[in-house]
Amino acid sequence: MATTELEAPGPQTGSGISARIRRAAAAFSAGWTRFWRLVAIYMPKRLYARSLLIVITPMILLQSVVTLVFMERHWQTVTQRLSTATTRDIAAIIEMIETFPNDDDYARVIRIAQDRLSMKIDILPPDPLPPPGRKPFFSILDQILSAEITRQINRPFWIETVGNSGVLEVRIQLEDKVLRVFVRRSQAYASNTHIFLIWMGGTSLVLLTIAIPFLRNQIRPILKLAEAAESFGKGRPMPPDFRPRGAEEVRRAGFAFIQMRERIERQIEQRTAMLTGVSHDLRTILTRFKLQLALSGSKVDTEALDHDIDDMQSMLEGYLAFARGEAAEDAGRFDLAGYFEKLAEEARLRKRKLTTALSGDPEIHVRPNAFERLLANVAGNAMRYAKTIRVEAVHARGSLTVTVDDDGPGIPAESREDVFKPFVRLDQARNLDTSGTGLGLAIARDIALSHGGEIRLDDSPLGGLRVVIRVPA
Repeated sequence: MATTELEAPGPQTGSGISARIRRAAAAFSAGWTRFWRLVAIYMPKRLYARSLLIVITPMILLQSVVTLVFMERHWQTVTQRLSTATTRDIAAIIEMIETFPNDDDYARVIRIAQDRLSMKIDILPPDPLPPPGRKPFFSILDQILSAEITRQINRPFWIETVGNSGVLEVRIQLEDKVLRVFVRRSQAYASNTHIFLIWMGGTSLVLLTIAIPFLRNQIRPILKLAEAAESFGKGRPMPPDFRPRGAEEVRRAGFAFIQMRERIERQIEQRTAMLTGVSHDLRTILTRFKLQLALSGSKVDTEALDHDIDDMQSMLEGYLAFARGEAAEDAGRFDLAGYFEKLAEEARLRKRKLTTALSGDPEIHVRPNAFERLLANVAGNAMRYAKTIRVEAVHARGSLTVTVDDDGPGIPAESREDVFKPFVRLDQARNLDTSGTGLGLAIARDIALSHGGEIRLDDSPLGGLRVVIRVPA
């Protein structure tokens, strides 16, 4: 019969130990990451709340540690020493009573205890001691005093620390009598601890009362700066009460933001003024050119040149619209329902099938002319290259999402970012237009970004292109 021998497991190799260490390190790292993710979920999101947490948390931890150390070291040590001294005095009284057992001597012992030891004692008949009373919740005095009486006197005793808050009663069973002692609580117990706690809590409240308004004043300029930047990003005017305030770093950020805004506005004004002058000069030349063509005798050449002039004028208007970007326009109300009616009329004239849907408030807060140009460019592209168009708008929670779907030829995925570049025209693509300039989608993205939004392209369920526009509204 065959037998199989089993090898005894040998000592672990170095590679096995290293693998265990790596697994333990990976588990620790994963646990640490989960912990901080959980902390991030429950952490306040606003700067003011986080600043308060940064101020309050160390204060609470410090006070907790100090209180724990004080209670453990100072309070318990002082109570131990006071209880030891009180028990030593009671032991001395018992020794005097047992050394001088006469009644006259009792009176002398009582007087000495009252005058020298600040204790009131009575000699009672040898009745049984009362049953043990209830213990307080925090019985450090009972524990220490009972332990000292047991250690120094070692006789049956009964103590009462719950009744009169200022006096302790101790009864000790002697051979033929009972000694009753009344002693002030302060003689056996560190009773001034509450003063420390009150001072600590009171000073913390005072510090927090000072720190909270100070933090609020320091954070308010940051909130104002964020509000001004957000308004600028949405193309709205700067808040009238905005000016750099607060700490030096916040002031520097405020001044830098104001200078940046002024530079951008000045650049836009210069660009617009330059192209306005160019367009004015070109319009004059084109008008004179058209007049000369009208007076010429060749009809065929006149029609061809008229077509070229119209193309040049269309391109010029496109350049000017892109350069201007409607940046100087003030924000106002824009009626989506009214615009959809105009869009439906345009689709009817161009013999296109258009369906629209609107959810939420039809009125939005944007720059009306610029936003109408944005929608017109996107919808115009769809009507130019598709037969069926669907436009859906959802206005909710301060945001507007407009989705334009069509059944046109679409744009390849690898070329969708290129069509947003100025003067880019794709062969056999949506924006290939004999009279176009390649600026329609560039202007649309420029307007969307100036409102603090975005525009992106995707595949449409209708088979063509989907354009998604999202702007704060």
